[in-house]
Amino acid sequence: MTGIGFSAGSRLFAAAALAIIAAAPARAAEPVRIGIGFGLAFLPTYICEDQKLVEKYAKDLHVDVKVSYQRFLGAGPMQEALVARTIDMAPFGTAPLLAAWQNGKGTSRQILVVSGLTTLPLTLVSNRPQLRSLLDVRPTDRIAVPTLTAPQTYLLRMQSEKSFGAVDRLQNQIAALPPGDGIAALISGTDDIAAYFASPPFTEIALKDSKIHRVLGSEDVVGGKASLLVLAATKGYIDAHAKIIEAAGKAMDEAARLIRDDPNRAARIYLAHEPSKALDAPAVAAVLKDNSDEFGSAVQGIQFFADFMARHDELKMPPKTWRDVVAPALIHSPSS
Repeated sequence: MTGIGFSAGSRLFAAAALAIIAAAPARAAEPVRIGIGFGLAFLPTYICEDQKLVEKYAKDLHVDVKVSYQRFLGAGPMQEALVARTIDMAPFGTAPLLAAWQNGKGTSRQILVVSGLTTLPLTLVSNRPQLRSLLDVRPTDRIAVPTLTAPQTYLLRMQSEKSFGAVDRLQNQIAALPPGDGIAALISGTDDIAAYFASPPFTEIALKDSKIHRVLGSEDVVGGKASLLVLAATKGYIDAHAKIIEAAGKAMDEAARLIRDDPNRAARIYLAHEPSKALDAPAVAAVLKDNSDEFGSAVQGIQFFADFMARHDELKMPPKTWRDVVAPALIHSPSS
């Protein structure tokens, strides 16, 4: 009788527990808001969005998340949104990242890298046959870059230091032009634009024209790969959401594998997010094949940029090592 009574009681207890669980509201997925911009550099985020990769790796870490990707027209508004906490992660160029890292140092608002996005190479191209190095730039020549705060501007200053012993030698000759306009100016040859510091796929578009040639590459300036774009978050967010940060890095690495292993599929994803009249899927896939190892969570060239900025008083408290500016999840990555 005791065994029968215990079994009945157990069943009643289990039924009551199930009723309580059923009545309890389901725990909502935690929102994760990622800022994005435009360009091939953002392809890993497009893949993460389409394949729900951050959600996948967060689930593996027993965290339920709902990720949204908010597009911004410029880096400034996006980074302001990060500080204002209306988004949780935002892309940065290396120099702006280091400046933001310094500005928030010692506080929860300090900006740290949570993942690399891409090390796509930047290439200075010209339509002037005699222009083979910065030493050949005439006082009347203008060199165009996407924006005056773009990584290309820093690369020109770095190379000016090497070539002329003065970082600002070409400062008054730098013009800001959107990539399409800059390449069109070179191809037409009707403007005073003598060179454009381009990124893929605009580099490849420019070099299809027989009048245009390569002058200088970012790898020549830095001595190897350099991160064109990284994903960053505040220290406060990183400390409170370590598993989400880990998931983001793993997601970016899976996106990089897809780009490397299936560039045709990656090209279709890119064009679905950024339709183009100038490029079709085979053309984008060819660019990705040429740059198959330029995506992933590792960051490159951080210390090179930090040393340059410190040398010219842009960083008063430079990092002792690149590890000072990354989230714990990246400490043991193959970065530099």
